[in-house]
Amino acid sequence: MKLIECVPNFSEGRDRAVIDAITARIKAVSGVALLDVDPGEATNRTVVTFVGGPAAVEEAAFAAIAAAGELIDMTTHTGEHPRMGATDVCPFVPMDGATMKDCVEIARRLGARVGTELGIPVYLYEHAAHGGRRSLAHVRSGEYEGLAGREDGPDFGPTHNARSGATAIGAREFLIAYNVNLNTSDRRLAHQVASAVRTLGTAQRDEAGKIVKDEDGKTVFTPGRFQEVKGLGWYIEEYDRAQVSLNLTDHHASPVHEVFDACREEATNRGMRVTGSELVGLVPLDAMLLAGDHYLAAQGATTGIPEAERIRAAIVSLGLDELGPFEPAQKIVEYRYRGSPEGLRTKSLADFADQVSTSSPAPGGGSVAALVGALSAALSAMIAAVTFGTTGMEDARPAMESTGSQAQALKDWFLEAVDRDADAFNEVMSAIRMPHETSEDTSARDAAMTAANLRATLVPLQVLEHCADALELALVVAERGNPNTVSDAGVAGTCAVAAAKGASLNVRINLEGLDGDTAEIVERHDTALARARKLGKAVAGAVDAALAG
Repeated sequence: MKLIECVPNFSEGRDRAVIDAITARIKAVSGVALLDVDPGEATNRTVVTFVGGPAAVEEAAFAAIAAAGELIDMTTHTGEHPRMGATDVCPFVPMDGATMKDCVEIARRLGARVGTELGIPVYLYEHAAHGGRRSLAHVRSGEYEGLAGREDGPDFGPTHNARSGATAIGAREFLIAYNVNLNTSDRRLAHQVASAVRTLGTAQRDEAGKIVKDEDGKTVFTPGRFQEVKGLGWYIEEYDRAQVSLNLTDHHASPVHEVFDACREEATNRGMRVTGSELVGLVPLDAMLLAGDHYLAAQGATTGIPEAERIRAAIVSLGLDELGPFEPAQKIVEYRYRGSPEGLRTKSLADFADQVSTSSPAPGGGSVAALVGALSAALSAMIAAVTFGTTGMEDARPAMESTGSQAQALKDWFLEAVDRDADAFNEVMSAIRMPHETSEDTSARDAAMTAANLRATLVPLQVLEHCADALELALVVAERGNPNTVSDAGVAGTCAVAAAKGASLNVRINLEGLDGDTAEIVERHDTALARARKLGKAVAGAVDAALAG
């Protein structure tokens, strides 16, 4: 599923009733999760964060902009923060599975709709901009008071709306607010570090120590070490220390861990030590995983370990828990959206076995097959990690690193499939129970049955196909893994074969409930089963040969 973040800023930070009314419109849209509401009294501005699928996020943003237009009167608005409208800015940010192109398309569609249906001028910015008017500072130049006299017209809507002002709608990368802690209270030294790493850089000085100006009277800067980084140094009385305060506006161009390491170097050069760091607000999952992998690799450790351990490596290495606990479930945006894991995969082994053993038909064979597939992938990941750390087997490290990472991802996929299979069966049962007294009832029931039966067939089909993938990994660790783990590789192969056979049985029995042409499904099934059987024999052969030798 594609996940997109939206961070609209509304020009109201004091009237809680207005703020609540706007956020209520967001929460009313199905498929959207409201993650954060941050009002500021002095700025008279509220920053809202919500996430969801593309269509849901687009609809929620429109509802919120409409509500702000109804409730906020810009003719009486005052505040310290630059602003141009009731909804000042509305950026879309690609998250899990989404691209910048997705966000650009949403921003432009929304802009056209806001301009046409709400009569609010819309200026596109950042990646959504059509031409050179890309930066938000340029778009917001002159603020609300200057809108009536602007020579450049908006991208959508009327040239002026006195009550609502104008809205900047854009697409941008995730902005990470990040502070690096120093063992000093000297703000000046912190600012020197910030100047060294930020994009703008450091003001140049002449031999007399005077700041150099260009012919237009502007300060001349020596560029800093990173792109897409803004920063300054400040003193935080609460902690009695100085911090390097940074905004990373594109963490792919300037990853958190690289900026942190650079701050450590610059601090050391000035006689200081970095003691930790602090993430303000939310952070994308990929930024944390990249950081964890970076420090694990630097230690000579494999990254083919569970996701939670990779995140823990990032937390410890960046010192994110120095000033207070860092809770991944609360700080990582994807985790906030998904919530805590639920369902069958969270049960203990005993509880799961007990539930399977009851008279309830779900969880049944399909869920058990998916679980056995997960165990196969987990064994392959274990063997890869053991081999990676085995002295004398350094040549196998690249293969084990790749295999371990693939096996971890496959393990997680199978675990989710445990619940997907049970859910698919329950959907079939729900469809069967639908009323069919009238022709309309019958039509609705038939449609629901068709959709449910198709899903109940496709879930085990995907499990079958991934079992073949699990066998590919089992073969790698059987042939190239630590010889002392070859029996584990054999168990991994045996589990994957059993899971494949179990998934195949579920596909075959559910095919009976499908209408129409099933040739494509049958072909996928036969191809995957044949591949699994062939790979299963190869794994068994490799294991037997190793044990015989």
